[in-house]
Amino acid sequence: MKNSLIGSIVALLFLPTITLANSPIASITKEWTFTHSLAGSGGQTSEISAYDAITNTIWVAGILGVDVLNATNGSLVQHIDTSSFGSINSVAIKNGVAAFAIESTVKTSSGIVQLYDTTSRSLSSGINTITVGALPDMLTFTADGTKLLVANEGTPSTYGARIGTTTPRNYGPAAVDPAGSVSIIDMNTRTVTATPGFVGVTQTGSNIRTNTGMDFEPEYIAVNSAGSKAYVTLQEANAIGVLDLNTNSFEKVIGLGAKDFSLPGNSIDPLNNGIISFISPNVKGLYMPDGIAAYEASGNTYLVMANEGDFREDDGDRSAASSLGAAAPLNNLRVSNTDSSTGSLFAAGARSFSIRDVNGTIVFDSGNFLDVKAAELGIYDDNRSRDKGVEPEGVELLSIGGRTIAAIGLERTLKGAVALYDITDPANATFLDMLVTDGDLAPEGLEAFEFNGKSYIAIANEVSNTTTLYSITPVPEPESYAMILAGLGLVGFAARRRKSQ
Repeated sequence: MKNSLIGSIVALLFLPTITLANSPIASITKEWTFTHSLAGSGGQTSEISAYDAITNTIWVAGILGVDVLNATNGSLVQHIDTSSFGSINSVAIKNGVAAFAIESTVKTSSGIVQLYDTTSRSLSSGINTITVGALPDMLTFTADGTKLLVANEGTPSTYGARIGTTTPRNYGPAAVDPAGSVSIIDMNTRTVTATPGFVGVTQTGSNIRTNTGMDFEPEYIAVNSAGSKAYVTLQEANAIGVLDLNTNSFEKVIGLGAKDFSLPGNSIDPLNNGIISFISPNVKGLYMPDGIAAYEASGNTYLVMANEGDFREDDGDRSAASSLGAAAPLNNLRVSNTDSSTGSLFAAGARSFSIRDVNGTIVFDSGNFLDVKAAELGIYDDNRSRDKGVEPEGVELLSIGGRTIAAIGLERTLKGAVALYDITDPANATFLDMLVTDGDLAPEGLEAFEFNGKSYIAIANEVSNTTTLYSITPVPEPESYAMILAGLGLVGFAARRRKSQ
């Protein structure tokens, strides 16, 4: 009995030595992986997930429906078929209500938000279907659950035609281009109270793309803790919109500038030639973030952005750098032809994640670390080198041991990969670990939650069509060590006393 107790205490004492120095994480455990069946569940894919604390279930949305999974063991509870309404793009859950963002079968037409009861897994009683803007791509609740914000991307069916022959290229407006907007839904009345757009909104910052043959297209939304401001990524425009939730209007659009890949620590591999080789070329990268999350540090709000980069769906604004006179090793690099000219190349994406203040000023950028780390781990996909590298796409935040942790999903690696950073101090974010999962590919949506005092992160993987759950155990608090040491001392005292008798 005594030896067993001592052994357990010693094991606890030395547990942190197997983790990274100064990491708040003691261990990370893969709990399960669920493979979604394209045939068995009506064409279900794995793209965006949301957690319901009431039923301890994970709801995974993907094109034709939602798979509801038991969070404990990963078993399928129910498949909800939404294909008769259109393609589902996102799911969010608050207070027992699951909100689905569903685009119309004609993507330039208005989409809908459907509300489900998470206990019955059926449409909520009362108002449960709400018309929103075209192509609702993402939605999120405010922290208090009183508002539901919907990013209406509004992608045109055919983009605007090129004007003239000069470079950088310039494209006119699209003939049919639904206005990008955010629908603000009052959850008490379940009605749209406002649909702010961008006409006449002040523009600040730099490198805003407005000549691409489309208007601003909201991609992802993050809300501050007070619920007073929302920050909306306008990915293809290389900007974010700042939405005042008191006036329900956009107060400004902030251009995010460009990253200089020639600077130390910003190197890229521009060639998909089977050889991973990082260089520092005279090229800049437009940040173009996809996922965004907001958090508080020292009384200030900061924004975490995954700088994936994106072109138009028809790639009309993309060209090989050789068409602008670039020679090897930059000739095959894919660049924005609405921003680039001979001798001045702009690629899509920054191959990193950034932390910015609410004015758009960068306080931290991961540089080339994500690409280099993927290469070190043997999961860097060289076939994506001329595009956007590992393509950081999704962002999720969680609290571990009183520290703020950012999870960054990497869309283009040879195995599913999610980087974990301690961002408690925004200006001094530190890498903690890389979750690499055999059998998973292309993490799209990340969802963190707590259950029974333990932290978890669910990863929805678009290409492998899988959802994987990890549990994260924090390093014990110093008080816990004191108690353990005290207990160890008592055990030793008792053993000495018995020996002396």
